[in-house]
Amino acid sequence: MKKQVTIQRYSAPERINHWITAFCFVLAAVSGLGFFFPSFNWLMNVLGTPQLARILHPFVGVVMFASFIIMFFRYWHHNLINRDDILWAKNIRKVVVNEEVGDTGRYNFGQKGVFWAAIILLVLLLVSGVVIWRPYFAPVFSIPVIRVALMVHSFAAVALIVVIMVHIYAALWVKGSITAMVEGWVTTTWARKHHPKWYREVRQKESNKLD
Repeated sequence: MKKQVTIQRYSAPERINHWITAFCFVLAAVSGLGFFFPSFNWLMNVLGTPQLARILHPFVGVVMFASFIIMFFRYWHHNLINRDDILWAKNIRKVVVNEEVGDTGRYNFGQKGVFWAAIILLVLLLVSGVVIWRPYFAPVFSIPVIRVALMVHSFAAVALIVVIMVHIYAALWVKGSITAMVEGWVTTTWARKHHPKWYREVRQKESNKLD
């Protein structure tokens, strides 16, 4: 069997950064659902005990935010909306049946949407989380402000869970995406099909290094 030619999609530091964020998200989301729904109180045991979960949950959230901020500064310029993204969005029906549309760069419009939604929701979670964080910051704020913060925190958390579920589904749907984030590489065939513009940019950089 002929060995497929591969190119690097993510470096080791990038992959570690991603999985730290993902691990913290799981811990924060699961324990948070335990706080929100009485019937799910047992989920708080993911952080040891319900009492320990109430202490650790906000710290896990801060680590998750810090980790994602690193990702934000690393990838924001790859996630700016352009004309090809508009074409991708207009042809979403073709995308749904796994047909590639447009000259996609490192990320397509769907991935960019997940990226920007995640950073907005994480900022809302951080700000509202600080307001309701007992015993450190909550005493500084009035009861009405804390109530609003609780609502914002809850809705933002649910929205982020939905966004990440879409992200996971898309990664599973497009074969090769999980390998890229686990092992760091993709085949040239995968790159040409799903991210042709990015593939040409990578090849151009490699060519310039050889000159």
